[in-house]
Amino acid sequence: MQSLRVQAGVWGVCVWTWACPCMAPAAEPAAGVTQAIYDGTLSLPVAGIVVRCARQEGEFVELGDLLLELDSTLEQLEVKRRRLIVESRRMEWEALQRLYEQNSISVKKEELEKARTEYAIAQTELQIAEEQLRRRRLVAPCAGYVAEVLPEEGEAVQAYQPVIRLVDPRKIRFVVNLEPARCGSLHKDQQVLVELESLPKPVRLAGTIAYISPVVDAASGLRRVEIRMDNPDAAIAPGVTGRLIFETPALR
Repeated sequence: MQSLRVQAGVWGVCVWTWACPCMAPAAEPAAGVTQAIYDGTLSLPVAGIVVRCARQEGEFVELGDLLLELDSTLEQLEVKRRRLIVESRRMEWEALQRLYEQNSISVKKEELEKARTEYAIAQTELQIAEEQLRRRRLVAPCAGYVAEVLPEEGEAVQAYQPVIRLVDPRKIRFVVNLEPARCGSLHKDQQVLVELESLPKPVRLAGTIAYISPVVDAASGLRRVEIRMDNPDAAIAPGVTGRLIFETPALR
C-alpha cells in the first residue's frame, strides 16, 4: 500500500513538472554576425591615372557625390571636338533644308537626307565621347560612409580594379545559420529579438526576418536566416557578433 502511495506521488510530480511553464526548457540562442545592407567595393570601367580622391576615409557621402576622378584631359578635348562637329553638321543640314523648302533646284532630296544623317551621326558620336568622359569619374551609387580609399593620387589603376569601399551601416542585417529543425517556428516578416555584443554590456534589438534560405547548405547542413534591423545612428558597427534569442512560449 505504501508502495502505491509513493508511485502516485512520483506520477503527480511528473505531471506538475510537464504542466508548469517555468520549467519549460529554453531554446539555446544561435550565434550570428551583423552585416551592412550595402557594403560595396567600387571600381571604374576604364584604366587611368588617379588625379583626385574627392573623399577621405570615414566621410559620409550622399547619392551622386564624387568619390574619385581619373585624368580626363584627352576625353575633355574629344568632347569639345565632337561638339564643334555637331554644330557644323547642324548648320549644314539647316541650310540645305531652307533651300529645299524654297524649291531650289540646286538641292536634291538625297543631299538633304545625307546631311540629316551626318548630323544624327555627329550627335551620337558626341554622346559616346561624353560617356567616355563620364566613366572617368566615380560617384557614390548610394549614401554611406567611405570605409576604404585604396589608391593614392597619381597612381595608375586598371579597369574594374577596386578603388573605393562604400558602406551604409544605417540599415543592418543579422545573419545566422540554423539547423533545419530550428527554422520550423520561423517565418518571413516575423518579429524576433537579437542580442548583440556591445560595451559596456550587450544590447537587445528587435528585428524582422527578411529571408530564410529555401535550401540547406550541403557542406554545413544549415539554413541561412537574415534579420533586418534599423541602425539610424550607426551605433552598431557591422561585423559585431551576437545571438538570436529564441523565446519559448508558455505551455498551457
